[in-house]
Amino acid sequence: MQEVTLNTDSSGYWSRAKKAVRIVNMDIGYINKDQDFGELRVYFNTEDWDVQKDGLIYTDKQFMTEFKAFLDAQGLPGKDISYSEQGMQGDNYVSMDILSAKFLTAWDSMSKQPKSL
Repeated sequence: MQEVTLNTDSSGYWSRAKKAVRIVNMDIGYINKDQDFGELRVYFNTEDWDVQKDGLIYTDKQFMTEFKAFLDAQGLPGKDISYSEQGMQGDNYVSMDILSAKFLTAWDSMSKQPKSL
């Protein structure tokens, strides 16, 4: 995976900030027992985005559009991701729902390759 900078457009319910945000890591926080749903945590650089000052990235349309395109470019199905609920958002990550076994299978395949993110 390559490092990426994504943008917000101030369209979120919890933020009016329009900024570039560097993504520094991603990991899977949870997978259900059926292996067809989970949580993807997308960690951002807190020098770019401060939740206390900027609010939550959660629900920002531009960020999600760019993030899905980034996933697609990495061989992960971006259409199988959506924001998780507001209460799951972190101070240094955006919580996303993984909506399919297809995404988890692709993630597992990718995890066996060297990463640059």
